[in-house]
Amino acid sequence: MSTILITGATSGLGRYVAFELVRSGHVVLAHGRDPGRTESLVEELRAEGDAEGFVADLASLSQVRDLGAKVAEAHPELDVLINNAGVGAGSPGSGREVSADGHELRLAVNYLAPVALTHALLPTLKANAPSRIVNVGSVGQEPLAFDDPEFTHGYGGFPAYCRSKFALAAHTFALAEELAGTGVAVNVLHPATFMDTAMVREGGVAPWSTVADGAPGVLALATRELGTGGYFDGRSPARAHEGTYDPEVHKRLAAVTDQLLTT
Repeated sequence: MSTILITGATSGLGRYVAFELVRSGHVVLAHGRDPGRTESLVEELRAEGDAEGFVADLASLSQVRDLGAKVAEAHPELDVLINNAGVGAGSPGSGREVSADGHELRLAVNYLAPVALTHALLPTLKANAPSRIVNVGSVGQEPLAFDDPEFTHGYGGFPAYCRSKFALAAHTFALAEELAGTGVAVNVLHPATFMDTAMVREGGVAPWSTVADGAPGVLALATRELGTGGYFDGRSPARAHEGTYDPEVHKRLAAVTDQLLTT
């Protein structure tokens, strides 16, 4: 059985996956932003198995790094990270928002946070290889504008979301190459389209599927050996946006990411 950290576990897909994992006998480290909701979730999970809660606002890079440090100290046996938490497109017509660090919010939570958390936990995951990193992405992907990564011009919530998920996929493929031979597998998936979540409903979209539809792909990548550097549509191997595989994109993304994570 694994020790699994899942971000964004207090609602939607994350909550469903957390219960599936704990019922299967895994130790579930459930992350949430709200202390009360996280505590309530952990009480419910402990009725099914072994769970612990961790609270952090992923819109703050300092809190992301603190989360990684706390998890690594409390659970040196951690062998699976599921970067599930995310921010959707926002309500129709809503404007550009920024994180606690001043970064465009969707880029901050959907991309910078998982990159920073992964970096913080990589020594632990390497020590417990074979281990796994599962990045919950989206089929909605749009190339990041490297001359305006913070989307300060012509902003739109849905394009911002798609840019963040493009960046996450490209980062996944570059990281998989970097981690080759370490025993740490890293993959990204589109769990299901327009699941019935608060994120989707806020965007004014009528749900097409349920979180139960999206869970099998996440669970498979978290608990089975399915290679590394892959993109999955649910449980099926698929192709991400072609730009996410471009070595030049990887190089430019790494440079921009390093800059954003230090500013």
